[in-house]
Amino acid sequence: MKQTFVVLLSFLLTGYVVSAQTPTDSTKKAKKDWSKVKLNNRANDHFMVQLGYDGWAGKPDSIRTKGFGHSINVYLMMDFPFKSDPRMSVGLGLGVGTSSIYFDQQEPKITAQTSTLPFTDYSGTNAPNHFKKMKLATNFIELPIELRFVSNPERSDNSFKVALGVKGGLLVDAHTKGKTLVNASGATVNDYTQKEKSKAYFNSTRISGTLRVGYGHFTVFGQYSLSNVLKEGRGPSLHTYSIGLTLSGL
Repeated sequence: MKQTFVVLLSFLLTGYVVSAQTPTDSTKKAKKDWSKVKLNNRANDHFMVQLGYDGWAGKPDSIRTKGFGHSINVYLMMDFPFKSDPRMSVGLGLGVGTSSIYFDQQEPKITAQTSTLPFTDYSGTNAPNHFKKMKLATNFIELPIELRFVSNPERSDNSFKVALGVKGGLLVDAHTKGKTLVNASGATVNDYTQKEKSKAYFNSTRISGTLRVGYGHFTVFGQYSLSNVLKEGRGPSLHTYSIGLTLSGL
């Protein structure tokens, strides 16, 4: 993931350098004075919805995940273009970020009273009754900040764009949800749903690096949490990563 962010960052720098270059022959066009561009009522990603695939980096073999872990993020953003070059701007916003991780015949016991978070294993022929489907969901209030580049600030909804940023998040909810109680052979014992809530094992804050690259209203995004999912000494060092699609507008 870190290598991916470096590669995508190079696109930002390359795009800015190329767009800033001017021809040197006699037929070159006059250099545009970006400081005189009119930006009234322009669209520049004031509203963003992100749908992504989520996973845990640093996960030991003792933790077994499966399925399509996912994230859904929604943000309202303010955009502050540079006066000297409005192709560059700073985006600042507020929103919510969610993450769901699914487990393979395991259950993170987030309401346990142990010093470290237990991931109870229910595999094997002598396993007790357990849930067929088990997920861990975390929800955050987030403050995203982005350094943005758009190739045409007057028509940003029809232009190449790149955004490099960071998100600060505050954990507001952590819960597990188990569906369909089954026995060791996989036969249904009871078709019901169980939900347990506790933030005891989890870091109350999350800091993530972000990157978006795309065109118009659609960008591909990557996100990597620089902070651990769990509190220090409460479990393995886990970092959430996300890769997905951003729909933006307004």
